[in-house]
Amino acid sequence: MQGETNCPKQLTKASYNKHMNISFFLTQLAHQAASIHSMCLGVSAEQARWKPEAESWSILEVINHLYDEEREDFRTHVDQLLNHPEQSWHLIDPMGWVTERHYNGRDLELSINNLLYEREQSLAWLSSLVAPNWEAVRRAPWGEIRAGDVMASWAAHDVLHLRQLVELRWAYTVQMAKPYDVRYAGEW
Repeated sequence: MQGETNCPKQLTKASYNKHMNISFFLTQLAHQAASIHSMCLGVSAEQARWKPEAESWSILEVINHLYDEEREDFRTHVDQLLNHPEQSWHLIDPMGWVTERHYNGRDLELSINNLLYEREQSLAWLSSLVAPNWEAVRRAPWGEIRAGDVMASWAAHDVLHLRQLVELRWAYTVQMAKPYDVRYAGEW
């Protein structure tokens, strides 16, 4: 049983590998971009701007947040850690940008296309890296952070906002269903 012998050995080797599994993260970033795009299909302009509460984000705000984070946070910070450690940490204001940059007044199709374009740029750049040092570390405003931490957080950040998009679609569906009830669908 050759396969049984090799399988645990490969799992053990992978579990102790201290290097970034970049192919996993590239695949995740590509597929998650497609999932984010899919979550925006069939969304009207009204639904794109709708918020369940005033302090919540709309679908448009989530998409434009992801767009700005793609180009001004994750890609920039990975590049700084790997290639420009002497530069001061690039400061960002994701919460302020939502209103400053008028995310909710933008067009959804253009916004998602901007995000997808930037993601393609990120994937091409990440694929071009030769032997990056994912252990490269620097002091950030909140403490030490490694390039690998930012890379892993990039993919995790997508998943957080995919969950947010699902929650927004659920809440909008419930609102649109009134006066009918959606309990028959199952527990949320």
